[in-house]
Amino acid sequence: MRFPVVLTPDEDGWFVATCPLIPGCISQGKGRAEALANIQEAIQLCLETREEDGATWPLPSDVEMVDVEVAA
Repeated sequence: MRFPVVLTPDEDGWFVATCPLIPGCISQGKGRAEALANIQEAIQLCLETREEDGATWPLPSDVEMVDVEVAA
């Protein structure tokens, strides 16, 4: 499965990674690569927990990611 991830640099130079399709799925890393590896592990753990819970919370099956331009 593929999941979208949002990477945001923080004020200390770390990267915060979140998966918007899984509420509360967040991680971080000292660099971009580490943050991506860590969020991948966090997503996997969330999916394992979901399975242990009997898949009681839904995962979106048809998601489209688009950029939206707005006037600043």
